[in-house]
Amino acid sequence: MNALLDRPIWSALATRQAHLGEGAGLARRYRAGILPLAAIGTDDPQALADLAALAQPGETLIFLMADPIVPPPGFEVLTAAPAVQMIATNVPVVAPDEAIVPLGESDAADMLALATLTKPGPFSLKSQTLGRFWGVREGKTLVAMAGERMKQPGFVELSGVCTHPDHRGKGYARRLSLHVAAQITEAGDRPYLHAYAVNSAAIGLYEAIGFTLRSPMHVAALRKPD
Repeated sequence: MNALLDRPIWSALATRQAHLGEGAGLARRYRAGILPLAAIGTDDPQALADLAALAQPGETLIFLMADPIVPPPGFEVLTAAPAVQMIATNVPVVAPDEAIVPLGESDAADMLALATLTKPGPFSLKSQTLGRFWGVREGKTLVAMAGERMKQPGFVELSGVCTHPDHRGKGYARRLSLHVAAQITEAGDRPYLHAYAVNSAAIGLYEAIGFTLRSPMHVAALRKPD
């Protein structure tokens, strides 16, 4: 399987999302205010030095890769956990779902509020610069959403899947995941996604809609000393 996905943050910022990032040498990150995701191209000392120079004092950056994460000297590991990367192998074709609507700039505040409540992963008011998002509203309330995050040649990550706690059990996560996967596929890319290894409910959902395990992953939040 394509090695681009072994270091998805790095490969996204080195290719299709280079315009959303910054960095030099063997370290790259999304611009401040978009996402606190960063990556190194290799694990050698020069890459770690490039990363140390890229982070701001006191700043926390999140890393996601197949190889074990090596912190630069002096960086504090705030959290570290195993994750999984799954890729679409047989996503079923579904009929259009009238309840699912595109989300735009006017929805950004509602999207951030829902993400802050449900914590599907790093999210900001500028997350829509990464890709398309869709959601479900009940009345005026945004109760569920999902969208696109990292992009590499031939691949797009399905991300930001979340449902308001008061509206769970209605199948919104499944319906939105299928919808976004279909949109990615129709655009000519292959959907993939990430989940924490302990999140068996999410993994089971994704398996049920045609995703299979591609690789175990490592995720960590590292803080640069002040």
